[in-house]
Amino acid sequence: MKEDWFPELINTLEKEKEKIEKGGGPERIEKEHKKGKMTARERINLLLDDISQFDELGIWAAYEMYEEEGGCPSAGVVTGIGSVSGRKCMIVANDATVKAGAWFPMTAKKNLRAQEIALENHLPIIYLVDSAGVYLPMQDEIFPDKEHFGRIFRNNAQLSAKGIPQIAAIMGSCVAGGAYLPIMSDEALIVDGTGSVFLAGSYLVKAAIGEDVENETLGGATTHTEISGVTDYKMEDDSECILTIRDLISKLGPYENADFNRKDAVQPEFKMEDALSGFPQDRSKPYDIIPIIKSVVDANSFTEFKKGYGQTLITGYARIDGWSVGIVANQRKIVKSKTGEMQIGGVIYSDSADKAARFVMNCNQKKIPILFLQDVTGFMIGKRSEHGGIIKDGAKMVNAVANSTVPKITVIIGNSYGAGNYAMCGKAYDPRFIYAWPTAQIAVMGGTQAAKVLTQIKISSLEKRGEEITDDEKAEILKEIKDRYDKQTDFKYAAARLWVDDIITPQETRKKISNAIEYANHNPDIPEFKTGVIQV
Repeated sequence: MKEDWFPELINTLEKEKEKIEKGGGPERIEKEHKKGKMTARERINLLLDDISQFDELGIWAAYEMYEEEGGCPSAGVVTGIGSVSGRKCMIVANDATVKAGAWFPMTAKKNLRAQEIALENHLPIIYLVDSAGVYLPMQDEIFPDKEHFGRIFRNNAQLSAKGIPQIAAIMGSCVAGGAYLPIMSDEALIVDGTGSVFLAGSYLVKAAIGEDVENETLGGATTHTEISGVTDYKMEDDSECILTIRDLISKLGPYENADFNRKDAVQPEFKMEDALSGFPQDRSKPYDIIPIIKSVVDANSFTEFKKGYGQTLITGYARIDGWSVGIVANQRKIVKSKTGEMQIGGVIYSDSADKAARFVMNCNQKKIPILFLQDVTGFMIGKRSEHGGIIKDGAKMVNAVANSTVPKITVIIGNSYGAGNYAMCGKAYDPRFIYAWPTAQIAVMGGTQAAKVLTQIKISSLEKRGEEITDDEKAEILKEIKDRYDKQTDFKYAAARLWVDDIITPQETRKKISNAIEYANHNPDIPEFKTGVIQV
């Protein structure tokens, strides 16, 4: 096996990422410049205190989706967290180089996720609006449902009610239902000559009521700052608009925080490069998770909880960049249980589920954020496990994770299969942030197992119809199903659908976790921890 497989994987990833960052491409970028407009990323660069510290989220959204429509890089919107005048803010910027900033289904999902993060972590949110509105050919997938376009305006109202500042800049088109987003924000700016906002453009107005009116008169900067009063600030150009936002953010009042425990940071005991030396390319191979943990946490800060019990899960307290944190991590090496039985690494047994549930409860009692390091193939199956109550113990762990109220951060470093995904705080269990290494695989079960099961079902169905299947045909069916399943378990497939917030390199892991806890610290409200009915 090649020893340099991981660096090669990261290099390929970075090259693909660079393509995504170009949005609609050089011609579309030049077109925006000729209109006197900056691109979404140029606007963000001017807005931030330090662009190198921009924590972008969802860059892989819609990757290899909507190919029949010409693609939609990064779902046509740039989102992320960065410092603006010294204040951490969520930024949402429509990318007008991608289909004129039109909203695809994944655009809505990405915007909703950005609002959710702002809401959970009490982060001010800045909208840089430049969008042609809903992509009409797909309106049925974006308009009416609970997690569709309209939910954004509901979230505007919820954010405002919680006192979380929202500032919107209309820097291009803002039409139809989308017009409500900036106006439901606390303050709205509009750029003269390029910004416009109206419920219906001139063509629709003519068609609907027979009135002749040009767009600038209908909903331009002068109209809305001097006649309607819809917007609050009339800006000469993009630059003045961005600098005014920085000024408004600089004048925000103080915020409370959760006061999570933090001390001076200490560098980790291991370098990540050294820890990865034992990390196998073959996702079925065992390895020891402890070196990876010790390459993320501050040196000599890891205190393992119930070390000799339930050893296929590692639990313990540590510090990451000075922050106090609880860790629940899948142990992938083969271990010996208290009864002398050899347990498979990456599988959750009854004793490990029991241990993890107790540890999650402890972290909630102590108000300590929890980090989940996922490389899990699921819960143990078979007669012995069923008779031992694996479902009951697994339910206990899922119950504790589901009801946990302290911030949860999840990093998927390898496998994330079946109910193991749930128990280890997958996307459905509301982690504040969820990241994946490029070695991550998310599915109901492993590709080989799933392909064999699906192949057996298909062959059985064909044989019942009286068809004879040769060994070569069976192999072809298996290959076809496995190839399709492997594509669906790929980390880019998951990131495209926002099952994770970002794909990160192992070397970024420590910083990303530290940032996540810093953002979570902005929200002082931690509800009381309660669990549902748990069978003991």
